Formats: sequence, C-alpha cells, structure tokens
Amino acid sequence: MYIYDRISVAPGAGGPGPGSGRGQTYLVRGRNRSRGVEAIAELEIRTFKEVDLKGGTVVAAFPSVGMVSTIAATYLITTLKVDQAVAFESDDFPALSMIYASKPKFPARAYALHGAKLAIVICEVPLVPRAHRPVARGVLRWAQANGARQIVTLEGLPADLEGPPGAPKVWGVGSTDRARAALEAHKIPQLESGMIAGVSGVLLNEGRWLGFDVLALLAEARPDQPDATAAVSLTHSLDDLLPELEIDLGPLREQAKALEGHLRRLKAQAQPAVPPETDSGSMYR
Repeated sequence: MYIYDRISVAPGAGGPGPGSGRGQTYLVRGRNRSRGVEAIAELEIRTFKEVDLKGGTVVAAFPSVGMVSTIAATYLITTLKVDQAVAFESDDFPALSMIYASKPKFPARAYALHGAKLAIVICEVPLVPRAHRPVARGVLRWAQANGARQIVTLEGLPADLEGPPGAPKVWGVGSTDRARAALEAHKIPQLESGMIAGVSGVLLNEGRWLGFDVLALLAEARPDQPDATAAVSLTHSLDDLLPELEIDLGPLREQAKALEGHLRRLKAQAQPAVPPETDSGSMYR
C-alpha cells in the first residue's frame, strides 16, 4: 500500500533554473510497500513562473482512451495565449524530452492563460501505476497552493463501436455537491455508476476527502487510435463548463485528422522510452 510523507515546499529550490530564487519546488513522496519491497515514488514540481489562480480552474489532461485528453489540451495550449508555469519531474517518468519549436519541454508540465485564472496541466507520456497517486496529489497541492477553486480533469472512455452514429457523448463526475451542481447546471449528464482509474480517479477521491471541487469530463472515444472527433466533443463540454474560456472549435474540427496523425507519430517515436500503455486511464461502465 502507499504511505505518504508530508509534502515539502522548498522556496527557490532546484538550482539555476528560471524559477531559482523566486519559485517553489514541491516534493510529493509516496512509499509503496508490497511483498517486502519498498519503492519510493517522488514528484518534483519546478516553478518557471508564479501564477495567480485564486478562484480559478486547473484543467488536467493525462493519457486517456483515444488520446482525447491530450488532443484537447494540445489544442488549448496552441490556440490560447499561455505561458509555461511549471514542470513536473520524477524518476518514475520516462527519460525523454518533448521538442516543440526547437525547444525542449518536460513531458509533464502546466501552462497559465493570460488574462484568466486558468492553468492547463498536460502529460504526454503514459505513467507507471505507482506514479499515479503522487502525481494526482502533487497537481492537487499545486492547485490549492495557488488558490484554484477547482480542477477539471479530462478523460476518455471506450465507446460502443456498434452503437448508433452521432457526436460522441460526454459524461461528468463531481467530487462534491458543488461540483455535481455545476455539471447539472451546464446540462452535462452525470455518470451513475462505473470506474475511473489512474490520475483522474485519484483526483476525484482526494477531492471528495478534502471537500475540494474536482470535475471529470469523459468523452466516449475509439480505444484503438487517436480520436479527435471525441476530443472536439470533450472540448465543447469544457467550453460550456468554464465561462472564462472562449474556444473557437472550428479550427479543431478542421485540424482533427492532422492532429491525430501528429500524435500517432509522436507515440511511435516515444515507444522505446515509455512503458507499455495500459487501461489505467480508462473507464468501464
């Protein structure tokens, strides 16, 4: 089982990076004791830029069925005026760098939106199961430390490929009465029973325990390939849920196929460095 040490905060820790001397580094440690073997999972949150999220939202996108969370978050990051705020690092993450515009990027990072109290957390590689709890707790701790009122986590769930055609459905789950009321107010159907695993599942549980609002949006997606059509439905629901967002979905619909191909190529390039994908982010109902 996992036993968590306290979360430590070190001002300006981490050496000569952009956050050195003015940022904070959060360390989240968890011990996994199984069959007499103890393994320590640790997450480090490195601050590039301080952000003010007081009363705002953190959108979290971790690998999911159909890569819908990655597609949606990538579109938001590339179309909105955002700056990278923090990087997430752990010895349990694959040893690789994502290259965009000739610049190296940590595979897990967060961006802040100019003029709105909103941040987008994206992770572009599958995580080993023992990292799920430290990562979820680290994201939650970072959101709380910067004053966010809620986390919206994006997920996919396997679609019924034999079902009737139409726009993919999006479901919602809330950790608190407030979160569930928000889903109801925006006419997002709530899932009555099922299972959500991985980082999103931990975020929902921790949110309920702490009385912190966590909302999961889940789009039905094709499990065997990147599904940008489902990502459009997911992004549309996110746009409805967050009044501070103004998202033009037209370009996403037009770029859907190109984005699918881009992510498929990235996945193939990263395959030697990342652990095999599992259904850890999927949902069964």
